[in-house]
Formats: sequence, structure tokens, C-alpha cells
Amino acid sequence: MNPESGFDVVYRERYWRLLSPIALALEELMKNQFRDLPHVDRISARAKSPDRFLAKASKHGSDGQTKYSAPLDQIQDQIGARIIVFYTSDVVSVSTAVEQHYRYIERQQIVPDEVSKFGYSGNHYIVALPSDVVPESTNLEDAPQFFELQIKTLWQHAWSEANHDLGYKPSDELSPDQQRRLAFTAAQAWGADRIFEDLIRENECR
Repeated sequence: MNPESGFDVVYRERYWRLLSPIALALEELMKNQFRDLPHVDRISARAKSPDRFLAKASKHGSDGQTKYSAPLDQIQDQIGARIIVFYTSDVVSVSTAVEQHYRYIERQQIVPDEVSKFGYSGNHYIVALPSDVVPESTNLEDAPQFFELQIKTLWQHAWSEANHDLGYKPSDELSPDQQRRLAFTAAQAWGADRIFEDLIRENECR
């Protein structure tokens, strides 16, 4: 996005004044709500950094047109939260708990396109932002209406973070061999999740 558009200045001010305080309050709220759930490794929330927001706002569609005509209103993950769990079955139980506490407008279980492929997995929600995490000094109309929530296992989270860093840098296109090696690590993460899930189930049946 062209800095002259003014979105960079507007979002940076919004990031420090509004989004970061809301993310901190949301994280604390979710930790209190889900503190009794078993096998939760961490709960976190963060505001999308100005650089990442501007990179997303600058994206173009397949038709060459700007993807977002009003990024400040259309980009729904200006605040993102994550719940990281130990086992794949915990993704299901935590998702159920989330749906009992929050109103969501979108739910997506992300899996590879083909059964023979490995890649990113996780449950994603677009969730209505609770009004009680918005600072009292802020007009509710100025706050985002929604936030993105991801629920993943430790292995899914670790792989996706490394993959995002390695595979999605616009200036560094991966070679076919590098892509194959990245896919191999995805298969290993999938296998680790599967084995740990089997082990926990076997242990619980004793």
C-alpha cells in the first residue's frame, strides 16, 4: 500500500491507542474463561502489527485489482487470538467451549486440499469482539467488530509459524526441493500429532 494513502499513519495510531489494549484485555478474558480446560498449553491475543496489516491491505486479487477497498473495515484479523493445545482431540473440546462463550460468524476447519498432501491444519473462527474488552474511554463504534481465533495443537502451531516465516516471504521463492522438504516436515508434524493422540487415548483406556 502506498504510504501516501494515509492508511499507514491511521493504522499505526490505531494499533497503539486501541488494538493493543483490546488484545491484552481479550487475552486476560480468555485465560479466565478457559483456565479449567485440560491440555491447554497457552492462550494469547495480539494486535496485527502495522507492517503485516499494510502488507495484507496491499494485496491484489487475481484480476489485478486491490483486494480491500476499505482495509480498516474489511480486514477482520486486526486482532487475533490463539489457543494452543496438546492433542488433536483437544482442538475439538476447546472449539466446543469457544462456541459456548462466543458468537461467531465464520468457522473454518483448515486441512490440506488433498488426502495425499500435508500442510497447514487448524480451526479458525471469526468471532464477535466482546464489548467488555474495549476500553471505557473508547467509543464502541471505533473498535473492531470481530477478531480471528485460531485453535491448533502444539505441532500444528510450530509448523505453521516456521512455514510462514520460510515459505511466505515475497522476496524469497522456494525451490521445488525446498518445497518438498517443507512438505516433509508437515508430514512429520501430522505424524507426531497422530501418535500422541493414539498414546493419550491408550493411556486413558487403561
